Amino acid sequence: MSSGTDGRGGDRDPGLQPERTRLAWRRTTLTCSIAAVLALRQALRGPVSAAEIAGVAFIALVWLAFLAVAHGRIRELASARPPGLAPRRALAATAATLVLAVFAAAMII
Repeated sequence: MSSGTDGRGGDRDPGLQPERTRLAWRRTTLTCSIAAVLALRQALRGPVSAAEIAGVAFIALVWLAFLAVAHGRIRELASARPPGLAPRRALAATAATLVLAVFAAAMII
């Protein structure tokens, strides 16, 4: 059996898959940025308490962590043979997305 493009080794025909994945990361980064900005806007309306400032700082840290993971993955996907997504990075991106989703839900309630 050939070890060509079947995903088990050998030469890989990247086609457009890495480009589509890179664009998906960019869309997700944009969406995450919008969610963070809206959360910050909501938290800073009216008088600001110490708890709200702590929440803003936490949202900003989560957003920066997600941007770091996404930017690293986008750079990796630009190479000729991009490596797979490391489990730690996948977990970090998932955790950041879930935290921002919880903040978004809290804003609605």
